[in-house]
Amino acid sequence: MMQGAIVSATAQTVDETLIAYAVNIHQTPMQTWGPGQGIYLGHGNFLTAAHVAGRTWFTRPKVSIGDREYPTRVVKEGRLEATDLTLLAVEENLLPLRLRLRRMRLCDAPPRPGQEVVTVTTEAAVRSRIIAPERIPLGARRFNTAIVDVAKTGNSGSGVFEVKQRCLLGIMSRKISQKRTNLVTRKEETHDVAKYFVPAAEIAAFVPPGTFDPR
Repeated sequence: MMQGAIVSATAQTVDETLIAYAVNIHQTPMQTWGPGQGIYLGHGNFLTAAHVAGRTWFTRPKVSIGDREYPTRVVKEGRLEATDLTLLAVEENLLPLRLRLRRMRLCDAPPRPGQEVVTVTTEAAVRSRIIAPERIPLGARRFNTAIVDVAKTGNSGSGVFEVKQRCLLGIMSRKISQKRTNLVTRKEETHDVAKYFVPAAEIAAFVPPGTFDPR
């Protein structure tokens, strides 16, 4: 029992080291639903979900680290219904040294059903698992890279990391819900089934060459 607790605590500590890559994304003015999430890639580049940054010409997104906001340059902007990613850049020499020294890499292997992952926000690192595509409602099966734990894991723009390799497996995009009829009330209710994330392969195709350069 004691050994299991030690292993669990060690895993949690390792997961929490990934929190250093997480940042908040603020629109201008701040969005009413609160700060969004983003992940630092290296060389001053930050990746988030496109709908978190919004139409950047209007929202003028900023990266927030601790109690400081940093103005951004938009490197590439996606769209929610296309590729839900936006890549932002901050002048690297303005960033805290602890962040400037970091580099994140993309996972090479595609996500697989049952695979253990960790979702990372500025506040927490939470483990989950990849859901099997056949468990996703038919109308949403194009979003076939998803995790099962909806309530506790990171929201849009947060990072999804492979547990063993500590590489970036994806960026969280949206909830997948399903309507069901309550057998008691006979009313239709909406239930959250999973959370879709943009997978590493799509991230690699989206970001400019050299963004994940480990140097």
